[in-house]
Amino acid sequence: MELKPLKGQHHVSAITASAEKNYTFYTQTLGMRLVKKTVNQDDTSVYHLFYADERGNPGTDLTFFEIPRAGQTVPGTDSITTTSLRVRDNSSLDYWKQRLEDHGVAHDDFSNINGRRTLAFRDFEGQRLMLVSDEHNEGVAGGQPWEKSPVPTRHGILGLGPVFLTVSRPDRTARTLTDIMGYRELPSFEGEAGQPPIRVFTTGEGGTGAEIYLVERADLSRERPGRGSVHHVAFRVENEEELRKWVDHITSSGLSNSGFVERYYFRSLYFREPNGILFELATDGPGFEGDEDFEHLGEGLALPPYFEPHREAIEANLKPLHTSRSS
Repeated sequence: MELKPLKGQHHVSAITASAEKNYTFYTQTLGMRLVKKTVNQDDTSVYHLFYADERGNPGTDLTFFEIPRAGQTVPGTDSITTTSLRVRDNSSLDYWKQRLEDHGVAHDDFSNINGRRTLAFRDFEGQRLMLVSDEHNEGVAGGQPWEKSPVPTRHGILGLGPVFLTVSRPDRTARTLTDIMGYRELPSFEGEAGQPPIRVFTTGEGGTGAEIYLVERADLSRERPGRGSVHHVAFRVENEEELRKWVDHITSSGLSNSGFVERYYFRSLYFREPNGILFELATDGPGFEGDEDFEHLGEGLALPPYFEPHREAIEANLKPLHTSRSS
C-alpha cells in the first residue's frame, strides 16, 4: 500500500472560555475570517469556530472549542505550545507589531527562529501564538486573506506556520513523525539557553506550512489544559481514498486510533503520539461552502446534515453568538 506524503498543517484546534470575546479578537484584531460557526461534533452543547483565509482553504484554519467553564491553562510539557501564523514578509511583521500595540495585545520582541523573522504574542486568554514571515519561504503555498478584513490584504494572515510540540521524550515523537507519518528531519536550531536544540521535521513540499518543531523539556510537568491551550493539530491528506489508506497504516503501526470519522466539512482520523499529544489527519475537502455560500460563510449556525433534525435542541443549549455581517 503506497501512501502519498502528508501535505502539511491542516488546522489547529484550541480552547476558549468565551466564544464572543474569541470572535471579536480573531476577526477584528487578527483580521481572520470566521468561515464556519458550528458545534463540537463530539459535544454539541458547545460552539466550534473556524477562522481562516477568505474561504477556509486547508492549511489556514485556526479553530476553537468554546468551553465556558474551562480553567486557565497551566503551561507544561507533552503539549502543543505555540501555533504560528504566516504573513507575507518582514515588513508585514512591522505592521503587526504596531497593530498589536494599538490593540493592547501582549507581545515579545522580534526574533529569528530557524532563519525566519517572527513575532510571538498572546491572545486575551494567553493562547500562545507567533507570526512568522514568509519572505524567503519556499514550499506549501499560503492562503488568500479576505478582502473585507479590517487588516489590509497586503499584511493579512496567510495560514498556519510551524507548530511547536513540547515533549518530555522527544525520540518517541520523532519516531512517530518519521517512521509512521513519513516526515523528514531537517537540521535543528538553537533553543532556549541551557536547553537542547529544537528539532525540525517537514513533509510534502516543505516550507513554513509543513514544519513541526520538536522542543525537549524533560524538566517540566505535564501541561494542564484549559482556556488558552491547544486541543490538537491536524495534518493534510489529499482525499477520502487516501485517508482510508492512512487508517489502515496507523492501525497496522500499533497506534490506537479513532478509525475513519465523518466531519462533513472534511473526513478525519485521530490518534495520540506516544507523549500523549492528539494528532488528526484530515482531508482537504469537501470544504466549507457545501452549506453556506462564499459571501455568507460563518454568519449562521451551520450544522452537518446528520445534526439538522436536532437543530432546535442544539440551538437551545447555545448562548447566541451574533456573527451576521449583513445587518
